[in-house]
Amino acid sequence: MKKWMAALLAVSLCILPARAAVAGAPEVAAGAAVLMEKETGTVLYEEHAHDKLEPASVTKVMTLLLVMEAIDNGTLGVDETVQVSARAASMGGSQVYLKEGETMTVRDLLKAVAVVSGNDAAVTLAERVAGSESAFVERMNQRAAELGMADTTFMNCTGLPAAGHLTSAHDIAVMSRELILHHPAIREYTTIWMDSIRDGAFQLSNTNKLIRFYDGATGLKTGSTDAALYCLSATAERDGMELIAVILKSPTSAQRFETAKSMLDFGFANYTVLDAHPAQALVPVDVLLGEAEQVQPVLAGTSRVLVEKAQINEVETRIALTPNVEAPVEEGQKLGEMTVLVGGEVKETIPIVAAQAVPRLTIPGIFQNLLKHFFMAK
Repeated sequence: MKKWMAALLAVSLCILPARAAVAGAPEVAAGAAVLMEKETGTVLYEEHAHDKLEPASVTKVMTLLLVMEAIDNGTLGVDETVQVSARAASMGGSQVYLKEGETMTVRDLLKAVAVVSGNDAAVTLAERVAGSESAFVERMNQRAAELGMADTTFMNCTGLPAAGHLTSAHDIAVMSRELILHHPAIREYTTIWMDSIRDGAFQLSNTNKLIRFYDGATGLKTGSTDAALYCLSATAERDGMELIAVILKSPTSAQRFETAKSMLDFGFANYTVLDAHPAQALVPVDVLLGEAEQVQPVLAGTSRVLVEKAQINEVETRIALTPNVEAPVEEGQKLGEMTVLVGGEVKETIPIVAAQAVPRLTIPGIFQNLLKHFFMAK
C-alpha cells in the first residue's frame, strides 16, 4: 500500500573542474602504521595494517577501555580506594612502585597507567575489575572479539613480553577509537603532562611527548620493549575532527613521535568532517486514519561525514520521503532517507524517521472526523 516517492528537497552541488589530489603520504619510520578518523572509523592511511606484532604497553589501551566501561556502568568508582596485591606490587618494567597492602584511589591508578604506563597500577585495576589479572585478560580478549579485532591475542593487561601476545596497528586503532569515542572522560588522564600521586610525593611525567609538543594532542598511549621496539597510539583533535595514529615497531622513540606527527599532519591537511543537512526543512508527512493529520520527519542519526578537503564543494544531499503513512505510526518509524553524495558517489545514507507517535483513530473518532469535514465543507 505504501508507495515511496522520491522527492528531491535539497540539492547542494558544485562540481570542481578537477579535484585536487590528496597531499603526499606521510613519512613513516615503523614496521606498521594506521591513521583512522574517530567518528566514522575510516582508515585514511595504512602500512602493514594487519601484521601481527608485539604492542608493548599500547596494550593498556584495552586495559583502560575495560576500566572506563566499569566506571561508566557504575561497577567501579573513580574515588574508590583499591588495595594493592602482592602480585601487582611485583610487576617489573614501568611502575609507580606500589607496595603490597598499599591503597590508592582508582583516579590515581588511572593516572599512573595513562601518564607513566605503570604496570603495577594496571594489574591493580585489572584485579579490582575482574578479580584476577587472568580473568581480566579473558575479558580483554572477549572485548577484542566483540570489536572485530581479528589480529589480536592478549596474554596480560600490561604489554610485558609474553609468548603469543600480539595485535596489529589496525586493531589498536579500533580499540583506541572505542575508548575515545565512547569514554571521552579518559582525556582527563591522557592529556596530563605533569602531575603527582601520593599527595604530591611521587611525580608523574607523561611518556607521550606529543601532549606537550603537538597542537591538539589528546592522548593516548606509548609502549616499548626490546622486541616490540617503539610503539604509540596517538590521538589529536583539531576543528572538531579527532584522528588516531598508530605506530608499531619504530626504530627509536624520536622516530615514533615524528611518524605520528607526520601522519596526523597528513590527516588534518587533507580531511575534514562536515555536517550534511537538507537545504530546507523536512516537510510534514500526511498520516492516514491517524489522530493527528501529519507527523514531522527528522533525521535518525548524525549527518556528519568525512570528506577530503578538496571535495568540500562537491557535497550533495538528496531526500526521499514517503508522501503519506497509515496510522498507527510509531515514534522512530522510518519515513524516508537522506543520501549524502560526495563527488557524485554515495557517502552516507541516513534514515528519516517519525519524530513522534500517532495513534490510529478509533471508530468513534473516524465518525467524528467525517462529521467535522462534512460541516467544514458546507
